[in-house]
Amino acid sequence: MQDIRRPDPEALLAETQKAHRGKLKVFLGMAPGVGKTYEMLRQARRRKMDGLDVVIGLVETHGRKETESLLRGMDVLPRRPIEHRGRTLLEFDIDAALARKPELLIVDEYAHTNASGSRHPKRWQDVEELLAAGIDVWTTLNVQHLESLVDVVLKITGVRQRETVPDGALSRADDIEVIDITPAELRERMAAGKVYVPETARLAADNFFKPENLTALRELALRRAAQTVDDQLNAAMRVKGLEGPWAAGDRILVLVADDGMSSALVRQGRRLSDTMKDAPWIVAHITRGRSEDGEAGTTSKLADALKLAEQLGATTVVLNGEDLVATALAYAGQNNVTQIVIGKGPDNRLREMFGLSLAAELLRAARGVSIHVVTEPGENQVRMRRPWLQILRRGWAPYAIGLGYVAVATALAYALDLQFERADLGMIFLAAILAAAVVHGLAPGMVAAVCAFAIYNFLFLNPRYSFSIGSPTDLLTLMVFLAVALATGILAGRSRDRAREAQRRASDVTSLLVATRAFSRAPTKADAARALAEQTTAATGAKSIVLLPENGELVTVAGAPEAQELGPGAMAAARWTWERGEPAGHNTGTLPQSNWSFRPLRGVQNRAGVVGIERVATVPGSDQEKLLTALADGGGIAIERAEFALHAVEAETLRRSDRFRTALLNSVSHDLRTPLSTVLGSSSTLLELGDKLAPEVKQDLLESIREEGERLNHYIRNLLDMTRLEGGGVTLRLEDSDIEAVLRTATARLSRRLGEHSITYDFPAELPRVTIDPGLLEQAVVNILENAIAYSPDNTEISIAAYEDRRKVIISIEDEGKGIPTDELERVFDKFRRLEEPTDRSKGVGLGLSITKGFIEAMGGTIVAASPIHGDKGTRMLIALNKSDADVWKDK
Repeated sequence: MQDIRRPDPEALLAETQKAHRGKLKVFLGMAPGVGKTYEMLRQARRRKMDGLDVVIGLVETHGRKETESLLRGMDVLPRRPIEHRGRTLLEFDIDAALARKPELLIVDEYAHTNASGSRHPKRWQDVEELLAAGIDVWTTLNVQHLESLVDVVLKITGVRQRETVPDGALSRADDIEVIDITPAELRERMAAGKVYVPETARLAADNFFKPENLTALRELALRRAAQTVDDQLNAAMRVKGLEGPWAAGDRILVLVADDGMSSALVRQGRRLSDTMKDAPWIVAHITRGRSEDGEAGTTSKLADALKLAEQLGATTVVLNGEDLVATALAYAGQNNVTQIVIGKGPDNRLREMFGLSLAAELLRAARGVSIHVVTEPGENQVRMRRPWLQILRRGWAPYAIGLGYVAVATALAYALDLQFERADLGMIFLAAILAAAVVHGLAPGMVAAVCAFAIYNFLFLNPRYSFSIGSPTDLLTLMVFLAVALATGILAGRSRDRAREAQRRASDVTSLLVATRAFSRAPTKADAARALAEQTTAATGAKSIVLLPENGELVTVAGAPEAQELGPGAMAAARWTWERGEPAGHNTGTLPQSNWSFRPLRGVQNRAGVVGIERVATVPGSDQEKLLTALADGGGIAIERAEFALHAVEAETLRRSDRFRTALLNSVSHDLRTPLSTVLGSSSTLLELGDKLAPEVKQDLLESIREEGERLNHYIRNLLDMTRLEGGGVTLRLEDSDIEAVLRTATARLSRRLGEHSITYDFPAELPRVTIDPGLLEQAVVNILENAIAYSPDNTEISIAAYEDRRKVIISIEDEGKGIPTDELERVFDKFRRLEEPTDRSKGVGLGLSITKGFIEAMGGTIVAASPIHGDKGTRMLIALNKSDADVWKDK
C-alpha cells in the first residue's frame, strides 16, 4: 500500500493565513546601483500592459533618467508631506494606498526609515499592513540591510547599516528575485555616473564599492536568496505532507546524547557543514518523555554540547519521543535533512542483534539520507556499560521500594500456597511489578520483574528451592510470566513517565499564565521586578533576584524569597550581562565560577535589567530553559511597560502644568494688566487735571474707569469660579425655576455691553419649569452672551430661543460671528482655549465657556456647540436642562 503522509497542521494553518494576505515580491541586490528599481519597474510596466491594476506607491529614482522614463504613463500616488525638524519631507501615503487598493503596488526601498510622525517607524511595517489588506506588493532591498548581517557587513565594508529589516520579514516573502551583476560591471556603471554623481561615485568606489567588498556582498545576497528558497521548499513539503529528503540542498542533523561523545559529534557536524559550503545544520537531543533528571555529570555534558553547538552556528532542538529512531527520522523528513551524524560506542553484537544499538537501527531504517557514524569512544562509554553503577548513582531508594513490593508479594503468595492448592500465585507477583512501575518508574519496574521471576521460580515451581525447572510446561509458564511481567512493567512505567511529563508541562503552562497575570497587574517597575523574581523562584525552586539600572549602576530591586546583596564576582557577572546582553555566571562561558547565573531582560526597544538565579543548570532547548526564557522576556517587557507608563504620566502632567501656567501668565500679563493700566491712567488724569477738564471728558474718563473695573471684576470672578469648579467647591441650590425669567435677567445684566448688537427672543407661550440653580444658569448664559458679543461684528443679531422635548428644555443661543472650525468644536470648552490671540482685550482669558460647561454639568445638564449655522459663519450653543419632576409627570 502507498504510504500516505499527513500534512503538517502548523504548515497548513500558516498557508491558510497567507491565503488572505497579499503576495510580497522582493528584488534583492548586493549593493545600490545593480538595477533593482529599474527591473522592478520594467516588470511592473509589463504587468500593466497585461491588464493588471498597477500603481506606483513610491519609487526613488535618485535622478537616474533611465529609471524616470519607466514611470511615464504609470499611475503614481501623491506623497504625503510631513514636517520634520523644520523641513517638509515627502513620504509614502499608506492611507491613500489602502483607499486606492490596487492589485499590485510598487513600494521602493523596503528598509527605509519613515519620518517622525508617520504611522509606522519602518517602511517594511507599512508593507506588512498593505499585505494584511490583501494588496500585492513589490519592493527592493540590498542585502546589507538585513538585521542578521549587520555585523558581517560592518566587518566587510567598515560601514554599519542603520536602516535594517528583520530576517523574518524577508523570510515571509512569496518571491525573491536576485538582481545580479558582476562587481566590475557595477564599478563601470558608477564611473559612468549611472549610480551617483561623479564626486560621490569616486569616494564610494574607493570605500564601500571596492571589488573585494562587492564580491563578498554578492555572495551574501546569493546565499540569502538560496536560504529563502530552501525555506520555501521545506514549507511546501510540510503543507503537502511530503517526506524528505529532497536533495536540492544539503541540511545536516547531528544527534547527541548525554555522554562524552556529544561535543565531538557537534564539532564533526561543524566540519561537515564547512565541507558542504556552510550548509545549515541542526543539533538535536531526543528524550523519551522524561525530565532531564540524570546524573549531574551527564546533564552538564549535554548542556555543554548544546551550548557549543549554538556558539558554532547550529540550531539546537530538544525532541520528545518513545522511539528514538522514528522520532529522528520523522524530524529529518519534515525538515528536509540530507545528512545525519550519530555517534557509536563499543556496542556488542548482542545489542545490535536485538536492535538495542541506535546507530545500527538507524542504518537499517533510514531511506534516502546519508548516515555519518562517528566512532570516538570517550570516558563515558565505559561508564555506560555499567548499568548497576548508574542505578546506585541515580538513587537506590525507588529500586529498594520496588523490591519491597516483591517481598510483600512473596510473603502473601507463600501464605496462600500453604492454605490452598493450585493457587494462581503469578498474578500476585504481576501486581507487585505493576505497582513498582507505576509508582517509581520503568527501571524499578523492570528490576522488580527480574527479581519476581527468580523468586517465583525458586519458591513455587517444582522442583522447589532450586532454580532448575522440572517440566517443559513450567518452563513455558515461566517464560510467559517473565514476558508479561516485563511488558506490564514497561507499559506501566511509560504511562507513569508520560503522566509526570504531562503534569510538568501543565505546571509550566500554569506558571506562565500566573506570571502573565502578575506582569499585567504590575503598575510600577518594582512591582514587575518582584513578580518576576517570585515566578522565577517558583519555576526553579532556587533563589532569584532582579537588578535594574539606576543612575548608571545596577541595583538589586527585588528577590525571592528575599532580596540579598551580591558579592563582587556575582556583580561582575551581572554587569557583563547588562552591558553585553549575554548570559553570564554559573553554567555559562563567562565568569562561570560565580554561584549565580544571570540573564538579560529584554524589552521591546531596549534591555530593561538583569535576572539572576542561584546555581541552576539548564539544558539548552529543554522545557525548563524555554520556561525561564519566556519568564525573562515577559518580565523585561513588563518592566519596560511600567517605565514607559511612568514617563507618559510624568510627561502628561508636565505638559498640562506647563500649559496651564503659560495660559495663566499670558492672562495675567495681558488681560489683567491692560484694564489696570486704563484705570490708573484715567484716575491719574482726573487727579492731576480734574479742574481743567471739560465735563464730557471727565464723564468719559469715569466711564472708562467703571468699564475697566467691571472687566477686572469679571476676569477675577471667572478665575475664582474655575478654582471652585476644579476644587469641588460649587454649592448647588436647586429649585424649580422659570427658564424665560432667568434668560431675560441674564440679558439685562449685559444691556450696557451690547453696543451695536441686538437680541431677539423666541419663546413658546408656555414653557415647563426646570430644576436648576438660577444663579449658576444666569452666570452661564452671561458667559455665552459675552463670548457672542466679543466675537460677532457690530450691527449683528444674537438670538435666544427655548423649546421642550419629552424630558428636557433646550436653550439655543445663536450669533452671526465667523464661527468655530469643525476640528475645534470639541475643544472650545477647554480652559484658556481661544481660537485666536485677541487684539481686543475685551475678548477675555478663555475661561468663560469652560466655566459655563462646568456649571451646566453640575446642574445635571449638557452643553454642545454647533458651527457654522448660517452658510459659513455663525455659532449655536445648545443647553439641555432637566424638567421639574412635576412637569415630567404631567407629560406622562
